[in-house]
Amino acid sequence: MNEMLAAKWERFKNLYLHCEELGLSLDVSRMDFDETFLERMEPEVQRAFGEMRDLERGAIANKDEHRMVGHYWLRNAQMAPTEELKGAILKAVEAIKKFAAAVHGGSVSGDGGKFENLLVIGIGGSALGPQFVSKALGCNKKERVKLHFIDNTDPDGIDNVLAQLDGALSKTLCAVISKSGGTKETRNGMIEVERNYERSGLRFGAHAVAITGDGSELDKTAISGEWLGRFPMWDWIGGRTSELSAVGLLPAALQGIAIDDMLAGAAACDEITRRSETRRNPAALMALMWYLAGNGKGLKDLVVLPYKDRLELFSKYLQQLIMESIGKELDRNGKKVNQGLAVYGNKGSTDQHAYVQQLRDGVNNFFVTFINVLKDREETSMEVEPGVATGDYLNGFFLGTRKALHENSRQSLTISIKSLDAFRVGALIALFERAVGFYASLVNINAYHQPGVEAGKKAAQGILDLQSKVVQHLITNLGVALSVAEIAMGIGDDVDPEEVYYICEHLAGSQRSGVRRKTGEPFLSSTYSIT
Repeated sequence: MNEMLAAKWERFKNLYLHCEELGLSLDVSRMDFDETFLERMEPEVQRAFGEMRDLERGAIANKDEHRMVGHYWLRNAQMAPTEELKGAILKAVEAIKKFAAAVHGGSVSGDGGKFENLLVIGIGGSALGPQFVSKALGCNKKERVKLHFIDNTDPDGIDNVLAQLDGALSKTLCAVISKSGGTKETRNGMIEVERNYERSGLRFGAHAVAITGDGSELDKTAISGEWLGRFPMWDWIGGRTSELSAVGLLPAALQGIAIDDMLAGAAACDEITRRSETRRNPAALMALMWYLAGNGKGLKDLVVLPYKDRLELFSKYLQQLIMESIGKELDRNGKKVNQGLAVYGNKGSTDQHAYVQQLRDGVNNFFVTFINVLKDREETSMEVEPGVATGDYLNGFFLGTRKALHENSRQSLTISIKSLDAFRVGALIALFERAVGFYASLVNINAYHQPGVEAGKKAAQGILDLQSKVVQHLITNLGVALSVAEIAMGIGDDVDPEEVYYICEHLAGSQRSGVRRKTGEPFLSSTYSIT
C-alpha cells in the first residue's frame, strides 16, 4: 500500500464510528478537518450535551409559546417529566394499536365494508413524516391499507387525489391532522373531501378520525360529527418532530408497519446519542460536520444522497426538519445572524444522471451525506452479468460517486445501515433530530420555534382579506371596468396595487366571483369588472 493510501486508511479507521446496537455506521473521514477542530469544539459540544439533557428533563425550549419540547419522550415514556405525560404517551400508543387492529379485523369499517384506503389530510410535518415512512416501509405486499395524501390547498391536487379514490370512498378512512384545528390548508382539504363523501351519499364522520389538540376546533368537529376516533397531538410536539407521535404512528400502524420497531429504533439511537464522548456519538459528529462545512453559518448546502429508492422522500422530510429548525433570523441573544442549512437531494443512482455533474465539476457550495443500505432486497438477487447483480451496480455507483467527489475536493460523510426496516427508519429519524438539536446549540439558535412560518400565515390571511375588499369594490361598481390602480385607490391609500393585480388575475383565471378581465395594451393596463 502506498503512503497516501496508508494515511487515508488510518484516517478512516480513526474516524469511523460503528454502532452495532443500531446496525448503523458513520464515516466522517472525508470531511476536511484535523484533530485541532474536534479539540477546539469540545467545550461547545459539551454545552450542547447539557442543553439536550435539560430539554429531555422538561426545560422550556419553545419560549415564544412557553412550551416544553418532548419528542424524545415519545419513544421512551419513562423519560417524561411527569407521570401524567408518561401515562398519556403510553395510552396513545395503545389506542393506536387497538384502533389499527380493529380496522384490519373489520370491526371498524366504512359503509362499503373493510377499509382499503387511508386518506391523510394534513400539511408540513403532518404529512411529510407519514409520506416518508409510507414510502420507506409500506410499499410492499403486506400493506394493509393503501395511503393517499392531501397536503396542500391546491384544488387541482385535491381533485387528482379524489380521482384516485373515485368509487372507493365507502372503503376509505380519512385521518385529518392539525394540532390547532385552524390550519387553513388542512381545513380546506377536509371541507372538500367531506363534500365529496356527502355527494356519494356517505356520512363523513363514519369514515374519519382526527389527530389534534384537546379542545381544538378540529377536536370539537370530530366530537359533534361522531367521528370514529380522536388521537392526541400535544402542544409539546412540533410538527417537524411529530412522526413518532400519533401523527405518524397511526398511518403507519394502519398500513401494517411495525410501529413498536420504529419506536425501539429511535429509542436505541437516542440512548447512543446521549453519550458524552463526542467521537462515540454519531449525532454530535454529524452536527460538528455541518458546523465545519458551513463555517458555523450555513455557508454550504447539505445534499442528501440515499442509495435506495424507498428513501426517495427522505431529503424532502429532512428539508422541513432541518430548515425549519435551523433557518432563523435571530440567535438566542436577539442578535441578527440569518442562520440556515439548505437541504436538497433525491436518490442514487438516479442523481448520477441529474445533478451529480455539477456536484463534481461545478460550484463547490455543498457537502454530501451519502446513505448506504447494505441489504439489497429480501430475496437473493439474480445476476445481470456473470458475478454481478443489480445491487452490486448500485453499490458501485455509490462508491464511484463518493470517490469522484473526493478526488475533486468535495466533502462528504457516509451513513451506512444494515437494512431498511422499521427499526432502522426509527433510528434515522432520531439521529437527524438529535443532530439538529446539537447543531442549534453550537450556533446558538432556538431550533424549536418557527416565527417565519407564522409570519407567512398572517400575511396570507391579509391577502384573503384584501381579496374580499377587491370583490366588494367591483360589486359596488357593478359593470364598470376598472384598472388595477383604480381598484387599489378605491379600497384605500395603503393598498399595494401589485397585490391587487395578482388577486384580480387569480379571480379572473379561476372564473370565480364573476370577475372578468378586458385585456389591454400594454397588458398591465387591462381592466377588471363584475357584470
